[in-house]
Amino acid sequence: MIRTLAVTHDHQVVLDIPLTKLDPADFRWFWADFTAPNAKETELLDTYFHFHPLEIEDCLNDVQRPKMDPHEKYVFLITHALEKGGKEAGEVDLFIGQSFFVTFHFKQMKEVDEAWDRIVSRSQDAHKKTSPVTAAYLLMDALVDEYFPCVFGIEDELADLEEKGRSESVEKLLAQVFDLRSRLLRLHHTVVPMRDLLYRIINSHHVDDANEYRVYFTDVYDHLLKLSEMLESNREMTADLRDSYISLNSNRMNGIMKTLTVITTVFMPLTLIAGIYGMNFENMPELHWKYGYFIILGLMVFLGGAMIGWFWRRGWFK
Repeated sequence: MIRTLAVTHDHQVVLDIPLTKLDPADFRWFWADFTAPNAKETELLDTYFHFHPLEIEDCLNDVQRPKMDPHEKYVFLITHALEKGGKEAGEVDLFIGQSFFVTFHFKQMKEVDEAWDRIVSRSQDAHKKTSPVTAAYLLMDALVDEYFPCVFGIEDELADLEEKGRSESVEKLLAQVFDLRSRLLRLHHTVVPMRDLLYRIINSHHVDDANEYRVYFTDVYDHLLKLSEMLESNREMTADLRDSYISLNSNRMNGIMKTLTVITTVFMPLTLIAGIYGMNFENMPELHWKYGYFIILGLMVFLGGAMIGWFWRRGWFK
């Protein structure tokens, strides 16, 4: 599907003009949004806009790393949107020209719809100038704003995880920690390249009207810096939790091994005595003692008690 938004020279908005019938000379600028286009619609990137074949290939191969490729007549950008609570990244490709703005994505995205509605609203106000760079800024601002709920959600899960530390098993807690670290890594692979992309836009002279909107792009860049710091902080926290749970698990295992060692050590001499008197030799004087059975039992109880007392004094049960 392709939808169009054209802004006339007197700042009026005209919607849904077929792209093949849209004459750029009749308008101040226009926005063409390619949403899950079919093969025939995708061909318009080449036949109508004459974009570079490699960039058209980048649009078709999801998901590429966020980047900026400047050209003489336009600038090509790859940006990322977060989907399913940050578990997946979706690609939104932008082409920014002097009189056109093209977006290409394979799924319906609320961030694109939000930027679209804001452009329509702004264009109705003669005092608010709009341009392809305006649309690009509003779209990237909407994309980055959706990163925050994903990061905040992980922070809430980390807080809950710390509270669960005393009630749930270490194995379950470790599984949750590793899941959070995996999600943080995926977010890191989206946020950091987007931060680098915004830095390039701020310091680039290839984007028309960039100086006018530099303060706005800087605001988006500041949001990405904050997100990067939050991700690093959360990754350090998960690393600390992981190390703590692993240490706790090791201590528990050491306690179990100590208990088993004490039990085994106590029963070793008792087993030796039982083994000696369990042999079937005829010439064993103790076998004919009247009180031999009770003496051996008493000896075994004494040895067991003495060893337990000695272990207690050594602090093995603390």
